[in-house]
Amino acid sequence: MNTTISISTRKFITDRLQRKQMVTDVFLYGKATAPKTEVQEKLSKIHKTTLDVFFVFGFRTHFGGGKTTGFGLIYDSLDYAKKNEPKHRLARHDLYDQKKQMSRK
Repeated sequence: MNTTISISTRKFITDRLQRKQMVTDVFLYGKATAPKTEVQEKLSKIHKTTLDVFFVFGFRTHFGGGKTTGFGLIYDSLDYAKKNEPKHRLARHDLYDQKKQMSRK
């Protein structure tokens, strides 16, 4: 069984938050879903960036399988990413240390 994925981007926008944003379509051949890390690696090779400034999120698989759609952000530098990205996405990339919450009692 062939287990390759094909990736295309659309709605590529450069906005004022020192980033480029796009909608990413992942076409799956012989797989249920593709891991985000694999999609992130392929997209960083396509756009010639490093993995630390590339954020992918919000993937939804279409009914019947075969296609998954999500979002991708490429920041100009890691400092801009730390400034503009939400803390939960930074924590997924190990760029933000969440404080352990104390109990309220």
